[in-house]
Amino acid sequence: MSYCYGYDPTARAPGEHSRGIVQRLRLRTLVGLGVLAVATALLGRGFGWHNPVFMGSDVVVLLAILAIYRWVLPLVDRHDRGAAGEERVGGLLEGLSEGRGGAWHVIHDANLGHGNVDHIAIGPAGVFTVETKSHPGPVRVGRVHGAILAQAQAERRLVEQATGVSVEPLVVYSRAWVDRPLAKRKGVRVMPAAMLVEHLRRQPARLSSVEVERAQRRLARALRQAHSGRWGRV
Repeated sequence: MSYCYGYDPTARAPGEHSRGIVQRLRLRTLVGLGVLAVATALLGRGFGWHNPVFMGSDVVVLLAILAIYRWVLPLVDRHDRGAAGEERVGGLLEGLSEGRGGAWHVIHDANLGHGNVDHIAIGPAGVFTVETKSHPGPVRVGRVHGAILAQAQAERRLVEQATGVSVEPLVVYSRAWVDRPLAKRKGVRVMPAAMLVEHLRRQPARLSSVEVERAQRRLARALRQAHSGRWGRV
């Protein structure tokens, strides 16, 4: 299978990846329960409702329901909250170009071959990666987990390689109170979603309109190449 013609990896919706995981988990859970229910009914009819085989199948169904309650539902809830957070932050970023501040390009759910970058904003103030977190807080910048900061820095390096432009990594909490908003930790700026757009608008201009368009084109090319690489193998 070669490149998927007509697909634009720069036009993905915010939270599209996480929302897809939620839908797949829900569908697989329903299908799995349906298969178990049908199999149990067939065993009951075939062996008799008091047969040990049928009673054993009932136990299997109960264990499956317990497993879903214990592990699957929390996983679905976590991805659902993550998708909602990305959708909220993505909606805010879409308003960047409204009013003052010049033209911005915003790309959501960007996959450069090594995981997804929730949002990438390219504008006069430079290039920014946004890693969205849906933790309800409160969040203390000094205690943000090192894995989150490492993830943000890894995303920064990927986008710098793609665009050829210095990138500032941001960690944005979609619904949490942050004790020191806009503070940096290990090179990563941390803030609540409510402050994101105004923060970007207030940054001094670092890129000309030509440089903004060039960075956007390079990123778009890198995204298409990454997508082609994923789908170019049989």
